[in-house]
Amino acid sequence: MEHQKLTEFPQDFLWGSASAAYQVEGAWQEDGKGESVWDRFVRIPGKTFKGTNGDLAVDHYHRFKEDIALMKEQGLKAYRFSVAWTRIFPNGRGEINQAGLAFYEELIDELIENGIEPMLTLYHWDLPQALQDEYAGWESRQIIEDFTNYAETLFNAFRGKVHYWISLNEQNIFTSLGYLLAAHPPGVTDPKRMYQVNHIANLANAAVINKFHELGMPGKIGPSFAYTPNYPINSDPKNILAAENAEDLMAHYWMDVYMWGKYPIAAMKFLEERGWAPEMVEGDAELLESAKPDFLGINYYQTATNAFNPLDGVGAGKMNTTGKKGSSEETGVPGMYKKVDNPFVERTNWDWEIDPEGLRIALRRITSRYRMPVLITENGLGEYDELTEDKKIHDEYRIAYLSSHVKAIKEAISDGAEVLGYCTWSYTDLLSWLNGYQKRYGFVYVDQDETQAGSLDRYKKDSYYWYQQVIKENGSTI
Repeated sequence: MEHQKLTEFPQDFLWGSASAAYQVEGAWQEDGKGESVWDRFVRIPGKTFKGTNGDLAVDHYHRFKEDIALMKEQGLKAYRFSVAWTRIFPNGRGEINQAGLAFYEELIDELIENGIEPMLTLYHWDLPQALQDEYAGWESRQIIEDFTNYAETLFNAFRGKVHYWISLNEQNIFTSLGYLLAAHPPGVTDPKRMYQVNHIANLANAAVINKFHELGMPGKIGPSFAYTPNYPINSDPKNILAAENAEDLMAHYWMDVYMWGKYPIAAMKFLEERGWAPEMVEGDAELLESAKPDFLGINYYQTATNAFNPLDGVGAGKMNTTGKKGSSEETGVPGMYKKVDNPFVERTNWDWEIDPEGLRIALRRITSRYRMPVLITENGLGEYDELTEDKKIHDEYRIAYLSSHVKAIKEAISDGAEVLGYCTWSYTDLLSWLNGYQKRYGFVYVDQDETQAGSLDRYKKDSYYWYQQVIKENGSTI
């Protein structure tokens, strides 16, 4: 669809940016904080780039006022952050750690005082290690009660201060990388366990959304899904079906549950044939169908192009975590699809496809299928950045990336999508889970690298000033 004139961004559009507790805070053992699964996992040799960890990260725990001052100067309207579960309940449940709760209260108050809307993510992967040890974490239905109790604690603490809540961040990523590819905690490769864990996470997500609405909380809540729209490589019907398979198994399998409380039929048939389908007990279907999110959070980075993959075809391949372009391996699900190179898009040094049009397609698909407002909770470019001698960072490649994606959002709004806001990933540079500090995303450069001995000084990149102007103009010149 080509428009004669694009619809302007709403006046209350939330121009934001985002982070995650483990990736920015540091202070991993301070003020009563307990150990998370990531605190333990990064100490396994070979799991992260050059053994980097979040013990110090970029020290946001001690420097959040400095970071918020930079946000205010930039004109940021919203800041999405996550709470570390182990700061509130060091052992996952039990007595509240008041010092941890006080940190987030101070953070939220500082944001509000500076005119920035706080967006709180309840879970961004840092499960309490105590719960992993006690009952295998997400493999036990006990976590539904414990996660809901944790969430309710935060609801009561920040009622009226936080109006945007994200329940689970990228459930599709933490379940698949944790239980299929062994790249995240707990480092398992077992599809049966993965799909059962995912089902329990769906139940926990539904329980928390219901609790939010039962409490009459002011504001909105929804999950955040890492959506990678799927294309066929060409018009060969076999390849079109492969793309349909990928969309069903890799996208609808999560979004349909969030929105409708039902698993997609074809994907479930596939899992049942292989003995991987999750176990449903009495009450599960009712719980999933009862939970109604107020928006769908979308983390968008790339698209995937698909081709036919026979039963004896390609399986899971190695990811590029080194930043050496072209080092990722072919990947797929035998009998369903395989990912192939799209000749029409460029790629980053980590082999992520750069496809702004895909964001418009994502928003169109969600709008048509679910009729649900979308909050873009992440979008950004991870690349090498160079600090010049005069302390400048000329990241024109990031400006080009973000500008093209903002344009795609504007086009999607013109198509009829309801988009509440746009949070870039990330605000400052931070620890990339598997890629260390070499893969940078922020508007603000942080002097930190894999030696983890940097000064932690902050420097504004060229993209900082670009976004400052976009916010000031409410995207009118995009």
